[in-house]
Amino acid sequence: MIDNDELTTILRAAARAEILPRFRTLGAADIAIKSNPHDLVTEADTAAEARITEALRARLPGALIVGEEAVSADVTLLDGLGTAELSAIIDPVDGTWNFARGLALFGMILALGARGRVTHGILYDPLLDDRVEAHEDGPCEMVAADGTRRRLATSAIVDPALMTVYLPLALVAPEKRAGLAATFPDFGRVGGLRCACYEYRLIAQGHAEVALAAVLNPWDHAAGALAVKRAGGVARMLDGGDYHLGLARDAGYLLTAANETAWEAAAARLGPALL
Repeated sequence: MIDNDELTTILRAAARAEILPRFRTLGAADIAIKSNPHDLVTEADTAAEARITEALRARLPGALIVGEEAVSADVTLLDGLGTAELSAIIDPVDGTWNFARGLALFGMILALGARGRVTHGILYDPLLDDRVEAHEDGPCEMVAADGTRRRLATSAIVDPALMTVYLPLALVAPEKRAGLAATFPDFGRVGGLRCACYEYRLIAQGHAEVALAAVLNPWDHAAGALAVKRAGGVARMLDGGDYHLGLARDAGYLLTAANETAWEAAAARLGPALL
């Protein structure tokens, strides 16, 4: 079976060939709008995904390969994700809006799944050549560019007034935004990085406490939810249901937190505003 080191080798090769040479060199013709002006795709996204997909097909014959840009062209690729014996989920450039503007806050996400479970997750920073990685039966670790490993643990903070939380106001339905915004004063710091890869990396490292996902794109959340759980945190639906790969993208809200008490405190505030 393929391991996280092999998966990282695939990501690193794509980054060096397709992403890093284009960082801060993109022209207007290299960037396109998808669903709205905040939802972008660049030549780096499409070229990197093609390279990663080719490598995974060679290494994982028979696996269902689901990439963000491929789904943009054919949404039916998601249909078998919850039942596939083996799946691979790719976000070639997470934080494309940041990447397209030359901000060094983007990453690459790769997850493996089996019959709806997330089994492997990698949150890779191609600029630093480091990663947060997890396996369903092992710890969550930070792996430095030189291969040094450090086991990660989530924050013990439980007081909302001390929490750093990521709440995607612009991604919830317009009629829900006022209610969600009304919860902001309950938390110590509210923001968003436009990069799920880094939001989950920070929670797994103990530097933030809560993240809410309003759109369940599996390429954004599968690896990060696994990483946070293996670091000691919680990742489940705001209504209390399990998060799994068979969920539709509009199936509800995924709430990830550093610990159970933090999850319950956040859910008590966010649930009435959103459910």
